[in-house]
Parts: sequence; C-alpha cells; structure tokens
Amino acid sequence: MAEFDYDKEAYRDTIATVGEDGKRKFIYPKKPKGSYYNKRTYLSYLLLILLFGLPFLKIGGEPLFLFNIIERKFIVFGLIFRPQDFFVFVLSAITAIVGIIVFTVGFGRIWCGWLCPQTIFMEMLFRKIEYWIDGDFGKQKKLAKQKWDGEKFRKRALKFGIFWILSFLIAHTFLSYIIGVDEVLTVVTSPVNENLVGFIALLAFTFIFFGVFWYFREQACIAVCPYGRLQGVLLDKKSIQVSYDYVRGENRGRYRKKEDRKELGKGDCIDCGLCIAVCPTGIDIRNGSQMECVNCTACMDACDSVMEKVNLPKGLIRYASDEMIKESKPFTFNKRLKAYALVLILLITSVTTYLVTRSDVEAIILRMPGANYKKVDTRIMNVYNYKLVNKSHDNMKLSFELLSHDGEVVVAGNQEGIVPVDDQGIAEGSLFIYIPRNQTDSKKTKIRLSLKNGEEEVDRLTVYFSSPFKTKK
Repeated sequence: MAEFDYDKEAYRDTIATVGEDGKRKFIYPKKPKGSYYNKRTYLSYLLLILLFGLPFLKIGGEPLFLFNIIERKFIVFGLIFRPQDFFVFVLSAITAIVGIIVFTVGFGRIWCGWLCPQTIFMEMLFRKIEYWIDGDFGKQKKLAKQKWDGEKFRKRALKFGIFWILSFLIAHTFLSYIIGVDEVLTVVTSPVNENLVGFIALLAFTFIFFGVFWYFREQACIAVCPYGRLQGVLLDKKSIQVSYDYVRGENRGRYRKKEDRKELGKGDCIDCGLCIAVCPTGIDIRNGSQMECVNCTACMDACDSVMEKVNLPKGLIRYASDEMIKESKPFTFNKRLKAYALVLILLITSVTTYLVTRSDVEAIILRMPGANYKKVDTRIMNVYNYKLVNKSHDNMKLSFELLSHDGEVVVAGNQEGIVPVDDQGIAEGSLFIYIPRNQTDSKKTKIRLSLKNGEEEVDRLTVYFSSPFKTKK
C-alpha cells in the first residue's frame, strides 16, 4: 500500500494550493475510483447530455431555455418573459438562494460535489482526459518536471488541443443559452466581418473556459466562488457533509499486520494519506470542515477501499454531521431546517402559482399625460395610451370592451377596434373611452375593461376615468 508524506499541521497556516514562496502550487490528485465516483460519473454524463442538448429543444419555434440579456428576452420552459416580468426573476432568484440555504444547512455542499458545472466539467471531463493522456498523479508530476522533449510535446499538444476543442464547444453551448442556437450557427457559418461581435464573444468565451480548465482549475472554487465562504455561515453541527469520523479514527497509527489496534490505543485511521492524495483541492478532510472542500466524495471512496483491504469497517469518512459522529445521534430535521424549508415551499408555491395563472398578454393602459377630459354631447371622453405585449407563440387580434359602464371604447386610427399583435410582439397606441355623464360618480371613476383575443378574454384591467363633477344620485 502506497504511503504519502504530508505535514499534519500545515493546514493551520497555509493552504494546499500555495507554496512556501507564495506562488501557485498545482494539485495533482490521484485518480479516484469507487462506488460514489461511479455514481457521480453517471449523473455527470446525464447532466452533460442535458446541457448540450437543451439548446436544440424548441417549443413553437422558440428554444426551451433562453436568457437573452441583450434583447431583454427570456424563455423558461417555453414561457416567454420580458422586462415587465422582472419581479418574477427577482422572486425566482430569492427562491434559488433560499433553496441553496436549505440544502446547505441540511446537506452541506452537495451541490458543489454532484451538480456544479465547474466540478462536472473539471473532474468528469477534463480531468478524465488528463488521466488518459498524462497518466495518474505520479506520472503527471514527473511529466511536469520533465524537460521539453518529443514525448512531453506530443502529450501537451494532444491534451491542449482536446481542451481547446472542448472549451470551444462549451463556449458555443453557453452562448446558445444567451442568443439561441440558430444565431450561434449563423455566427459560425457566416463570414467573420458580418458577425464580428458574435465571433469575438465566442472566442472570448473559449479562451475563458480553456484558461479555467487548463490553469485556474480548483481556484475557481477556492478563490472565486462565494459559496465556500457562505457555507461557513450556514453549516452547524447538525449539517450533513463529507466528514471524517474522528471518534472512531483517532488516534491515528500506521497499519501493522496481526496487530490489535484497540489494545495499542490506535483508531481505525491507518494514516495512509490516500484521502489527501485523491482530493482535487489538496486538503486533509481529517482536519474537519474546510472552505476548500467541495464534497466530491473522492476521499470517501479512497478510505473505503483502504478499510476493505485492512479488514476494518467502511465509512470512516462518510456523509455525516458532527452531532452524528460525536453523539451518535441520527439525522433529524431540526427547527432551523424546517423553518428554511417552509419558506422555500412558500416561495416555490408563489412562483408556480404565478406561472400557472400567468396571462399570455401583458397590457398597460394609462391616461395620456397632460390630457384632460372632454365633454362630447351627453358623454365624457378620456384619452389613454396602451401598450400590449404578446408573450405567446401565436398571433393575436386584441380588442377592448367596457364592462363596468355603458359606454364606448374607440381605438385611435382603427375603425374596427381590433389591434393585431404578432407572436412575441408589442403594439402601442391610443384609445378613447366615452361614458355618459350620468354614470360618472366622482372626479375619478374606477372603470373595468376586458381585453379579448377574438371571443376569448385574456385579461381584465382597471383604470381611472376623469370627469368634471359628481352627477350620479
């Protein structure tokens, strides 16, 4: 069994990715293997298929997901959102944040280890290619120190070439979620001078992804992502995370055949250092909860394989809370977790209710600024500006109908009173509302309008109608 040298106290005043000279220290993790790694691999493949495939899925000619910040157009599960729906994004963002809080409080950084795109790309795609080309951690270290010769040049050229191609594909995929896959294909197939901005964006994205997965790597999790620092606030002794069972493992001691470890005062940890060797951020999980830990479970698989070889129970490193290890208590949903979960359920319910009851038309009707009422025979007339936003994939022919009063609605410049609005289009204009004098009961009368698409009512609106005096008895 291989042994690995390390300083047991180094974590207190240094971090694994910075050397004594203050320069970047590259991490060469040992290739992980085990049941948890296999499960993460299968899940990663599924998520990668979804990531690369979703831009091609369309509903009514529109992508399933689109986050076009430039044109202020967003599509989620085929539903179109415009700037008028900004509050929905705010509510959704709050829901997402609360969701992260709930899962972090209960289950630690399970997102980072199993679902985060950075982890999936780095550990399940780029790292696997690196193991295939450069070999395991020992060969990688040797190759890094090796002088530039034919072997090193071939391996570096092959690896960087594949990394660049993958970064190129990832950049195109992410851009497809912003401008749409059709627009990306147009940028790719058209001359550069016709789509210079798009070409520069694709090239910039490719360089960024290549730099992250070739050089920056785990620093994205340690130095850039705020989630690691957030967990320090959210985790408590009841939170489940990848943990070392120090009650069972201490005191550490090297393994000797046929020894009675309990009689010698030794714990189950044989101090082999394999849990450190496989860690992609270079930490020692036995030092407790650390910001750098992404809960990737590599140390769990490594430790289980060692325990199996020395005939000791598995699970020395496992998913557990400090309370479960120290006090042998089972996991329970405490009051704090229940409170967060209740808030999350309420937020999800609110967002879902809005999406289900959401109208296909956004209608805004406001009295024309500076325009006063007018007396027309026995009626009072007010002028309004309207803005109609069609959020659906269908063309609409919209009309207004007065519900609350006997009167008339006239669309300016339109004798038929029908306003055509193309799919995802916007129509603006003015309209006149006439109401008999004897039906106005105050200087500001509240009136209700029905907005119809043919015979179907798509929305109801309330506006104020200005009149000269109170006449209604």
